[in-house]
Amino acid sequence: MTNIPFDAIGFDLDGTLLDTFRDLGAAVNHALVLGGFAEVSVESSKDLIGGGAKIMLARAVEAQGGLPEDEFKRLYKAMLAYYEHHNAVHTVPYPGVRDVLAELAAKGIRMVVVTNKFEAFARNVLTQLDLIGAFETVIGGDSMGKGDDGQFLAKPHPAPIIAAREVTGSGRFVFIGDSTYDVRAAKAAGVPVVAAAYGYCDMPPHELGADAVIDSFAALIPALASLGRAG
Repeated sequence: MTNIPFDAIGFDLDGTLLDTFRDLGAAVNHALVLGGFAEVSVESSKDLIGGGAKIMLARAVEAQGGLPEDEFKRLYKAMLAYYEHHNAVHTVPYPGVRDVLAELAAKGIRMVVVTNKFEAFARNVLTQLDLIGAFETVIGGDSMGKGDDGQFLAKPHPAPIIAAREVTGSGRFVFIGDSTYDVRAAKAAGVPVVAAAYGYCDMPPHELGADAVIDSFAALIPALASLGRAG
């Protein structure tokens, strides 16, 4: 039996547990068309995921000339409204996710999701895919409230990961994600981090600065065991 030297695991959602780019891309294109912009390739939406829906849309709009803030807010609200009702049309768990989560649960590992997606959206998607029961809680991009600058305390801010560790008992905690947002947040929170190279990495996976890199979700448990031995 593989020994996992961690008591709890935090998971990013998009690009780590779930392949979500098709539904997110459709929502971005819905908003772009409303704003008079050209649609973007749904495949290209992989390059926009990471910082949350607002940043995703902003990058797509800026690439086509940008918008005044009030007009952008209108498109952003339209994007969220569309995504709320179309967030699990094409979205699926990555290969191996269900089996690995079941194995981790059988080992008594406590698990939580930490995503920059709004909490309600994340819970809704996980519920539709019958995965919500695997996690003690879901911490979304809006769950921690806003900081003094008026921005949500979302990754790369460490607050969501610190909260996740507290929720799961403040034991030996490791985080799994696919972007610089995930790695920076984990490092700032003082926890080891594994990069999901199969996800929507915003730079080459081995350059993210993670403590380990996996090419598939099925490789997670062996990677965690190796990370523990290295530590």
